[in-house]
Amino acid sequence: EHIPEVSAITTIGAPSDAQHVAHNFEAHLDEINAAGEAKVSLAGREFTIKKQFVEDIAKYDRSHIGKLKRALLVMHSPVDATVNISEAEKIYASAKHPKSFISLDNADHLLSNKNDAEYAATLIANWANRYVKYEQSNYSAKLENGKVLIEEKDHIFTQHVSTKDHTWLADEPLKVGGSNLGPDPYDHILAGLGACTSMTLRMYATLKKLPLDHIKVELEHTRDYYKDCDNGECTQNLEAITRKITLRGDLTEAQRQRLLEIADKCPVHKTLHNSPIVVSELVE
Repeated sequence: EHIPEVSAITTIGAPSDAQHVAHNFEAHLDEINAAGEAKVSLAGREFTIKKQFVEDIAKYDRSHIGKLKRALLVMHSPVDATVNISEAEKIYASAKHPKSFISLDNADHLLSNKNDAEYAATLIANWANRYVKYEQSNYSAKLENGKVLIEEKDHIFTQHVSTKDHTWLADEPLKVGGSNLGPDPYDHILAGLGACTSMTLRMYATLKKLPLDHIKVELEHTRDYYKDCDNGECTQNLEAITRKITLRGDLTEAQRQRLLEIADKCPVHKTLHNSPIVVSELVE
């Protein structure tokens, strides 16, 4: 209730009482009090516990749970070896409706199994959809195929990006004054090249019936690439896009090398190497 923007809360493997956390590092309390902090192992991971944290949790019990005035979803695994599922029962009993409980079956405390994490994430997303009000955007643009429209959203850095069938946001990171609501312009360039590369490789592998199970393309843009400079001397910085391609499947070395050649034949790759001119016009 102290954060008005919060409309719903989910707990995963949580203790009902903050003091319960301290039981997991009781053996280190003397060290924490003496040195101010100590490294402790919790659920197989190492954490640094500071004296301030120990003092803070001593101030809280579970009396506030009944005063949340928010929708609550309690998720817990019956085989959680770090926090017993009885803690979930206490949370649920203390809370007022609307409240829900979902068992995470055989998951461990940290949901280290990918399937368990995805299961929990999907359930949370579906449950939260009832309580979280998303900002509705009325922005739309009517375009022909092959055209892209960019239009300001906040008159700072955030931009609406539209094609005939899709609309998304472009932005800049927070550190340069943006809102980080979408990829930046160079991310879009890399994404276009990477997606085109993967699609081209897949089309070729399908045509040639190659045993290519999966394609991964990782790209990076740099402005100080000197690998191709003669004698290590450059008169200006060289820009480069590094493209690392991972091919999974029972491929021969000859097939892998041929696919690497095909990567350079993707249309976006060709466009970038053709140094296209950009023609700018003012529109009334």
